[in-house]
Amino acid sequence: MSHVGVPHGRAKRRSVALLATGVLALPVLAGCGSSDEHGSSAKAVGPDIATASRARVADGGTLRWAVDTMPATLNTFQADADASTSRIAGAVLPALFTLDRSGKPQLNGDYLESAKVIKQEPKQVVRYRINQKAVWSNGREIGAPDFVAQWRALSGRDSGFWTARNAGYDRIEKIEKGKNDLEVEVTFNKPYADWRSLFTPLYPKEVMGTPDTFNDGARKKLTATAGPFSIKSVDAGAKKVELVRNPHWWGQPAKLDSLVLTAVPAEERTAALTAGSLDLADISGPDAGRITLADKDGNNGQPLTHGPGSEVQPADALLNWAAAHGADGPQAEEAASRAAEQTRKDRQEYARQQKALHGYVVRKSLEPAFTQLAMNGSSGPLTDERVRRAVARALDRKEIASDVLKPLGLPALPPGSHLALAGQEDYADSSGAIGDHNPRQAQALLADAGWKAGGARETGQGTKAGSKPEASGKPAESGKPEASGKPEASGKPQESARPAASAKADGASAQPAASKSRAGSSDDSKSDSKSGSSESSGSSDSKSGAASGDEKHQVTGAYAPKGTPAPAAAAPAAVLAKNGKPLTLRFVLPSGPGSEVLNSVGTKITQELDAVGIRTVVSKVDSAGYFKDHIASGDYDLALYSWPATAYPATDARPIYAKPGVASDGSLMVDQNYTRVGTERIDQLFDRASGELNEKAARDLVKQADAHIWATAGSIPLYQRPELVAAKRGVANAGAFGFAAPVYQDIGFLKSAKKS
Repeated sequence: MSHVGVPHGRAKRRSVALLATGVLALPVLAGCGSSDEHGSSAKAVGPDIATASRARVADGGTLRWAVDTMPATLNTFQADADASTSRIAGAVLPALFTLDRSGKPQLNGDYLESAKVIKQEPKQVVRYRINQKAVWSNGREIGAPDFVAQWRALSGRDSGFWTARNAGYDRIEKIEKGKNDLEVEVTFNKPYADWRSLFTPLYPKEVMGTPDTFNDGARKKLTATAGPFSIKSVDAGAKKVELVRNPHWWGQPAKLDSLVLTAVPAEERTAALTAGSLDLADISGPDAGRITLADKDGNNGQPLTHGPGSEVQPADALLNWAAAHGADGPQAEEAASRAAEQTRKDRQEYARQQKALHGYVVRKSLEPAFTQLAMNGSSGPLTDERVRRAVARALDRKEIASDVLKPLGLPALPPGSHLALAGQEDYADSSGAIGDHNPRQAQALLADAGWKAGGARETGQGTKAGSKPEASGKPAESGKPEASGKPEASGKPQESARPAASAKADGASAQPAASKSRAGSSDDSKSDSKSGSSESSGSSDSKSGAASGDEKHQVTGAYAPKGTPAPAAAAPAAVLAKNGKPLTLRFVLPSGPGSEVLNSVGTKITQELDAVGIRTVVSKVDSAGYFKDHIASGDYDLALYSWPATAYPATDARPIYAKPGVASDGSLMVDQNYTRVGTERIDQLFDRASGELNEKAARDLVKQADAHIWATAGSIPLYQRPELVAAKRGVANAGAFGFAAPVYQDIGFLKSAKKS
């Protein structure tokens, strides 16, 4: 599916989201309502890549693979790196650890003989033993100088390097050569549990050695590579990057002669597929449906039972036209004849396209990314934790997930965690901390927060400039033009600074920010949570940009305080109000191609909120600026966007859920926490997990952090994003990868299939 580009491998971690119509970085499904700490009730969905042994894959051929955009840079550690950057890096640069089908890091034997912690006290030391055959394309051995150069560039100590992230590298104290040139020992100044995340991808010292080579030298070319492929050309005019088999590669040789990455926007994918100019491409649900129908048609010459005019007979068209235009007699017959001729041409073209699409198959899975409802806790009614929890209780997450995924034949359970997906060791369903769908409890929470039925006029209060309000979820167009580009921004690993456009059809993906962004101001005040059946009873004006109850969170469920009456059979249309002001939230959604699923989900959410007395003002905005201009800047109350899953939640998720700091001017420094909701307790749990070298203890801390994140109700995971890929028949070892990193040297065409 054409989603906002989610990079694979380490880059597939907290990136943009995965941004706008979709994300953020493929297939695992989280269950809802299970207290099983290993998430056993939720089954993971594996990769769908037409796995074939190398013996069955032909030698040679060119595979044409669609990407959303041309890479702005070839340096994945820069702010404007995107999914295309990461895909290239995966094919041409060392990845010391790659992810398996369950999202677990595995040592890559092509580059390492071993890697392990050899000391924990007095300081943690990791020893890497490099594969003795591993060399850069310039003939130099991969070794300690490359590790040192990358550490110095990414440590954050030299501001001359314009880096997008330095997590983990900032904990390294020194790097030394071991017993020989093939041993590298890394000493940390404080324990770091996610050390496997480092040095992937690994760049040569020729790139990382100076600010000039890092900042500018690696944007359009790489002076040395070390993967199964090397870069032959980057042609911005043709919108293509050509990778060719690396003659210096010491591992299993690439099956393909070349791999061509072609930038094809989401709205142009169908035309490219029907023209036969692509072998592999993320696609939308409607495109997947057409390919499935083409397969059923069988290209057997029988008349199509679908497509233009398939449900309208000529006589019906005549009657419809005559009724609409008041015509009869010869005039109506002439119009019907013209309409029939146009329908005939349309059906011929549709049949041609279906014949071409018969050459493809759909490979599908679930992306390791989830779409969430984000609530901006820095201003307005959502500063009150009780209101946020009420919104969460009003949502039927199971139904929303089913609406999105069931028609695609994919498992439809909503994720139970913000920090892991089903199949991952860190997964545990902690959604019980907020509670299940319960409109009456939602109304009770709102009543406790002071929002009562009556006393307000529905006059579009809460509307912001440039939007036209419509109650009950009917979309109102903003003053901005419809997006003609990518509906989602897609991004890069963990601390990437800027959302990169990338077309993903199911929703928006959030992109991590490298620098700390500031948006609005918020006072530190607490909204206490009571255990058992009680909910927060503090001031309804409490701000959650600061600690929200911290240790007082019992994370046992989102319930109103005992004795709070739930409105009995309150009319769904009765808007709630407080001090004469209606409870109205501005719901910002993207417009343009690829945003259909997000808007459908948005409509469902507005209906569910309407049923408990919360009105929404839906503001449609240009997809191209959806994330940067609205999500990152805090110009929303409610929004939909995605985050990719990660193998390293203690490192990658902390900036997303950390409590915003307050700058000297009183504004919030939100880092990647675009909901502006966080607590000191969450920060402490992340910090402890990132320094815990006992893996089980670290997982337990991550699960505790997730329970507290649910309790703050800043973001509510709705569904895992679908991954739909069109693959030319005969393409092997490629498709819907899920968590698994592509094995580029094994991708190719089956010997039984005709090569492109």
